[in-house]
Amino acid sequence: MNHPADEPCFTSFPPAVLRPAELTSFSRGGGARTIPLVTRAVGAEVFLTGQTLFEGGAGIALHTHNCPESVTILEGDAIVEIDGTEYHLTRFDTTYVAAGIPHRFRNASATQPMRILWIYASVDATRTLVETGVTARVDAEHGKTAAESHD
Repeated sequence: MNHPADEPCFTSFPPAVLRPAELTSFSRGGGARTIPLVTRAVGAEVFLTGQTLFEGGAGIALHTHNCPESVTILEGDAIVEIDGTEYHLTRFDTTYVAAGIPHRFRNASATQPMRILWIYASVDATRTLVETGVTARVDAEHGKTAAESHD
């Protein structure tokens, strides 16, 4: 559905300033933890964003999503595997992965931290682990949402 440029395409919500250093992070296992940012809890209706921090040598399992995802490296160096091909990424390099394409990120350094910013093209984004076939909503992986961690 297309909307004229001067009309809002979604309902209004209060603006929010989100400070990752003040928000709760949630373990992803294996030395990775996630900080949810833009979520339904702050009024998101279209997309989700957050950061994942990787300790030295940490990585996440090969997975797919039900919507496109873009990831930007904010700190450190990464190895990303997209559909069987590995790429070395450094600060501010950005990926765009279509729905259904297997991918994963890992920290290229054994000692230095790595941080990514992720954006899912849907508030209903899911993650399916390739190894097990288990699917979960991305926002359900966070014990509570970013807005709730302010309380």
